[in-house]
Amino acid sequence: MTTVSDAKAPQPEPQHGAAQRMGLKPGDLVQELGYDDDVDFDLRDDIEQLTGEGLLDEDEHDVCEAVILWWRDDDGDLVDALVDSLTDLSDDGVVWLLTPKLGQDGHVSAVEIQEAAPTAGLHSTSTEGVSSDWQAARLVPRRNH
Repeated sequence: MTTVSDAKAPQPEPQHGAAQRMGLKPGDLVQELGYDDDVDFDLRDDIEQLTGEGLLDEDEHDVCEAVILWWRDDDGDLVDALVDSLTDLSDDGVVWLLTPKLGQDGHVSAVEIQEAAPTAGLHSTSTEGVSSDWQAARLVPRRNH
């Protein structure tokens, strides 16, 4: 006899819909910076599946709607990396700064992000839990009107 709990045990889905929660949509071009073997491959797959496009690397210079920047505490100068992330970003594009969550190796403090973003010409608008190990800060270019 099969019970409901036997038939479909709940599975953890920390990445389920993360690309959608990040505001990505079919056809969006997304550039990926800071790739290493510790990135969240399920999130990468989710982004590619939703957009229908492969992630662009730092050597591809198409104008993109979003940049995902994987960043760890020991990766160097965050301001420089954020400035570099703007190179191929469309005027209304978004930078998603992906950092290890609190308690993970390479965690970056929210204070560091809040200090670096304005210096790079960005404004932090929200954060999103995108996986069990990574969080994402949504950064948009500051508009001078």
